[in-house]
Amino acid sequence: MKKNRLEAFSDGVLAIIITIMVLELKVPHEARLEALWPVFPVFLSYVLSFLYVGIYWNNHHHLFQITKYVSAGVLWANMHLLFWLSLFPFTTAWLGENHWAAIPAAVYGFVLLMAAIAYYLLQRAILATEGKRSLLGEALGNDWKGKLSPVLYFLAILLSFVNPWISLVLYAAAAMLWLIPDRRIEKVLQRHEADAMKAGRAFRAEEED
Repeated sequence: MKKNRLEAFSDGVLAIIITIMVLELKVPHEARLEALWPVFPVFLSYVLSFLYVGIYWNNHHHLFQITKYVSAGVLWANMHLLFWLSLFPFTTAWLGENHWAAIPAAVYGFVLLMAAIAYYLLQRAILATEGKRSLLGEALGNDWKGKLSPVLYFLAILLSFVNPWISLVLYAAAAMLWLIPDRRIEKVLQRHEADAMKAGRAFRAEEED
């Protein structure tokens, strides 16, 4: 099966997730700056979740740039990822409405952790279909960001019962890791395109001779 329908469906789901999250931002009934203060925790949680959805969309796009075909396993692994991402609006609203209380902060981190695990499983499913010598296998390398992020989420879940604001810092730090451009996949694509161009020029040169 080709990947086009999977990508289109995933893009639609992520767009709906962002739409639902922004609808949780309630407009104040007073035209004063002070009226925005009660909404600030909800806005802060929205910004953080928007960053995470954007990061997952970006990574998902790059992932399927180097994926040729999808199997049934890849389809279900992708649905598993979308399931955890679809919980972002609920956990984001719960976290903001309760001003970063311990339990909502821990549940928020649990969903982030499960989404990270789901993304890892999606990568494994693609590798199982295309092989370790595929473009993805070449691009992944040691994947230190993918290994560090779940550790930060797990620590944040535990520390949310000590001070929920510490968990906020850790969630934001994990997001910042992924905001720094990760060009592994782009480098692999560029290298293979350059090799194909060289092979094409060599072939044309042989024909001309």
